[in-house]
Amino acid sequence: MGVGMKLYGWIEVAIVGVICLCPCLCYANTNWQKSPQNGCNLYEGSWVYDESYPLYDSSTCPNIGKEFDCLKYGRPDRQYLKYRWQPTGCQLPRFDVKNFLTKLKGKKIMFVGDSVSRNHWQSLVCLLHSSVPHSEILQEETAGSVTNYTIQSYGVSVLVYHSVYLVDIEVEKIGRVLKLNSLKSGRIWKDMDILVFNTWLWWYRRGPKQPWDYVQVGNKILKDMDRMEAFRTGLTTWANWVNAEINPGKTKVLFQGISPSHYNGEDWNQPGVKNCGNETEPIKGSTYLGGPPQALFVVENVLKTITKPIHLLDITSLSQLRKDAHPSSYNAFRGMDCTHWCIAGLPDTWNQLLYAAVIS
Repeated sequence: MGVGMKLYGWIEVAIVGVICLCPCLCYANTNWQKSPQNGCNLYEGSWVYDESYPLYDSSTCPNIGKEFDCLKYGRPDRQYLKYRWQPTGCQLPRFDVKNFLTKLKGKKIMFVGDSVSRNHWQSLVCLLHSSVPHSEILQEETAGSVTNYTIQSYGVSVLVYHSVYLVDIEVEKIGRVLKLNSLKSGRIWKDMDILVFNTWLWWYRRGPKQPWDYVQVGNKILKDMDRMEAFRTGLTTWANWVNAEINPGKTKVLFQGISPSHYNGEDWNQPGVKNCGNETEPIKGSTYLGGPPQALFVVENVLKTITKPIHLLDITSLSQLRKDAHPSSYNAFRGMDCTHWCIAGLPDTWNQLLYAAVIS
């Protein structure tokens, strides 16, 4: 194999003379992603109605975030729960809780990122809770950034670490400084067996909700800068950390693709629509009129610089088709939320893809 060969959906990484630095990470060593006739990409396909869905009853899952519990906060329709992701030419493995816990016995999986990571993590907690007695689950919250659910009989810990930029924000005399070249939290992350990273939602945030006053690049302190370039620089710092610190014999690394929002109906051929409030069905077919977000190209380009095995959990396109899967106004705050996702719902599919990537 030459340098930079692509392995069925894995981002190109520099691998010389071997199939993969860690065989358990390579799609080439699995058989579910490939049909007898041709190669199959699990991230390409369409949504199909399936009465066997959802995978669990959200009313039985404790502690779903107030942002995500759509049925509890009055969503009247149920059709959004009944869609299954159907890849073109193959099948996405159904999430098997017992197999997941057995294969990961004694392991720790951590989601690192913003509230979309929390959305993703809570879906996995609900999937596990649906088949594990509540008495077997121990929840621990530490001061600040980490929440941990441990399935005690298997010793499997499912954690979420809140870090909206991945890189550091530090309080200095001048104020809060976003340091695009500094990443200190990694000392906690690299102890995990599986890491699922995400960042994007906060990079364009301005005004009172912006959590920094200045941005630092190298030795330069700036009041602001091009936000897409800031995103690229911060993500490159994270990529350099992966190259320097991750031991692929111990830790599998995934990066979640850009989670889309739905506030512009022109993106799905409904001009004049300003949010997802009245959407009850996915977009038919496989094409999203608005096209991929620019941030996804940044992610793909930065991931190509990583020399360790890494998997892009490429949820962007399939999630763009789910304009119906957001909480909209059915949350505790009654605000129009077309950014996060209902639980149960779309993030369960993200976890089926995660299951396929690390277990199947």
